[in-house]
Amino acid sequence: MLKRIGLGVLLLGALALGAGWWITAPARVDASRFTGVSGDPVAGETVYWASGCASCHTEKGADSRLVLAGGVRLESDFGAFVAPNISPHPTEGIGGWTLTDFANAMLLGTSPDGRHYYPAFPYASYVRMTDKNLADLWAFLQTLPASDRVSEPHDLGFPYSIRAAVGGWKLLYANTDWVADAPTPVLERGRYLVEALGHCAECHTPRDQFGGLDLTRWMAGAPNPSGRGRIPGISPAQLDWLEADIAYYLETGFTPDFDSAGGSMASVVRNLSNLTAEDRNAIAAYVAALPPAD
Repeated sequence: MLKRIGLGVLLLGALALGAGWWITAPARVDASRFTGVSGDPVAGETVYWASGCASCHTEKGADSRLVLAGGVRLESDFGAFVAPNISPHPTEGIGGWTLTDFANAMLLGTSPDGRHYYPAFPYASYVRMTDKNLADLWAFLQTLPASDRVSEPHDLGFPYSIRAAVGGWKLLYANTDWVADAPTPVLERGRYLVEALGHCAECHTPRDQFGGLDLTRWMAGAPNPSGRGRIPGISPAQLDWLEADIAYYLETGFTPDFDSAGGSMASVVRNLSNLTAEDRNAIAAYVAALPPAD
């Protein structure tokens, strides 16, 4: 009897492991999803700047923000993540990818060889991106210079080095739900730029013990993942700027009290300064309309 019970427990355990592996396996988009979707590199440049690609994928101190050689280290409680080369180089970059490969990475965090990407790559925000904008971005990336810089591995300790666990994280935190209401076209555009392309919450919202965003404290500020200082909150509870002040800051980096953007935000401003005034105004309208979060 005990032997049968033991075998039953082992069988149930094996079934549970198998089900867990199947449920958390890397997902892929349907290859037919982008049939007939053509990318416009001119529109893709706007997506590029709004999405902040240059902030992580250009080397610090590089002359150009269009050579996506990678190498930036993102320090966190889980270890250091190193941004890879995503230039059009055929072997060291993503020049050998297809649009579907790119969609799998950007929307689902799945590599071409079927591995989970770590969510230091903000696909949990990019998943809200439209298919057209994704194709536009892909078309623009093809126009950029190729770099043969070899991507460096992440520096993660156990158990964070086990990528299979990321599948469970995705089930908990990666979805297409919007967080803020957007009752007007301007706020809808601002929400898209902030919550999807700009992935602002990835830095400005605190995280729970598993590294997921705490939606109850949306944009309320968070500890700097590097351990140095704090990333400020931008909800009205922490930021009492006028919409015009916010838009001007996103264009120039200058605050209403004559200070200027520093740290990683300086890079964000360099990106957003390339957007239209209408888009920066939409971002400002979204931020000003947020409910206060403590």
